[in-house]
Amino acid sequence: MKTTLLDGFTPAKFDKHIIGNLLLDVASVDDVRKEKMLIGVRNEEGDIYRLIGATKVNSFMNAVEELGELGLIDELQNTEEPKDGYDAIFSEA
Repeated sequence: MKTTLLDGFTPAKFDKHIIGNLLLDVASVDDVRKEKMLIGVRNEEGDIYRLIGATKVNSFMNAVEELGELGLIDELQNTEEPKDGYDAIFSEA
């Protein structure tokens, strides 16, 4: 899986836990956006500051599970369709 920080947005206080718990390769925004499935992570201000891209469904599901175990909530968990290009958007409860 690939990840990048979006310019102009402050990382969330819990961001170090994401990096610590998920095996992520740092890549450019363009490279991450080319991945099959995208996860957005919101900071405390409600801005999506981090993108995580997964090529395989099982990698995506593992990321979703890990983020959930960190206490983050997927805003799209009860929807079938992606929103704004994201397959999942995580934020603090």
